[in-house]
Amino acid sequence: MTSRAAPAPAPASPSPPPPAGLRGEQLLEIYRYLRLTRTLEERLTALYRQSKVIGGLFRSLGQEGESVGSAYALERGRHKDVLSPLIRNLGSMLVMGAEPLQILRQYMAKGTSPSAGRELNVHFGDLELGFLGQISHLGDMIPVMAGIALTFKLRSEPRVALVYIGDGGTSTGTFHEGLNLAAVQRVPLLVIGEYNHWAYSTPPDKQFAVPRLADKAKGYGIPAVTVDGNDVLAVYEATRRAAERARHGEGVQFLEVVTYRRKGHAEHDDQHYVPPGELERWARENDPIDRYVKQLLDHDWADARELRDIDARVAAEIDAATDACANDPLPVPESALPAVYVHPAAAPLHWYRGL
Repeated sequence: MTSRAAPAPAPASPSPPPPAGLRGEQLLEIYRYLRLTRTLEERLTALYRQSKVIGGLFRSLGQEGESVGSAYALERGRHKDVLSPLIRNLGSMLVMGAEPLQILRQYMAKGTSPSAGRELNVHFGDLELGFLGQISHLGDMIPVMAGIALTFKLRSEPRVALVYIGDGGTSTGTFHEGLNLAAVQRVPLLVIGEYNHWAYSTPPDKQFAVPRLADKAKGYGIPAVTVDGNDVLAVYEATRRAAERARHGEGVQFLEVVTYRRKGHAEHDDQHYVPPGELERWARENDPIDRYVKQLLDHDWADARELRDIDARVAAEIDAATDACANDPLPVPESALPAVYVHPAAAPLHWYRGL
């Protein structure tokens, strides 16, 4: 009986190229920022439960992808693009250059923190790195960032300003006033509207009648797109395109990212208002880090060993930062005087480097 040779295996299909020309090292860097955000917040949660965090703790669990993806699409560096984060946009600050040690000191109100203990959580900025600390009142950063974007236009600088707003914040007056001003003046402003399904405990259908946040932008003549906020690369690509349009004189761009806030408004919020099973379903089906890891592995853009190495380095970095600030002192009472009185007892404190 004549034996037949086994057929030759079909040639493997080539892996698709990364989107928007991203290189392999950039894809791994994006993963590092995602892992750094989540690991840092997990450490903050542990410190909060030990009563070492002063004030509230605001997690971005389930939303890390939209913060990292959008910030990574900006031009970073001195005199480049500028963004303003909200309390759940820690990932965007890390992308712009904020250090875990700064964040830990800030949450623990250490005298060595960026605000010298005057403020908490992510209420600080660094214009040299390109991020501006938020105002607590939701919506207020829209007109502020519209003004910053207007300076870029008046100086003919090819820069854009990016600002985040939650679905609840789009119901505030300053959101609409700032958006209208920015639209009329055609400033290079990117507005990231986060449809994360909860404004504290209020679902979207109890606070506005339109089905999408993007519909609000269209009322001001602003082009708007909606993107899957848990697809990191989709957010990156949509933000990159919007930034280029704004940079080339096409005015305000609105990007709605559909995501889900998997923790309460703050760590003390028990989320009793969330329908049973909803948190588990979003965690199982739409975790942004799990989805990104699957993309990397399925397309052979990275291998499991590389990702494990990044995980280990991130864990070591967070451990080192925690140890470095564990015994830092709280601010001394005399430090309350600088930047309040004309002739303080100590040198004035500048909240924002680069001013």
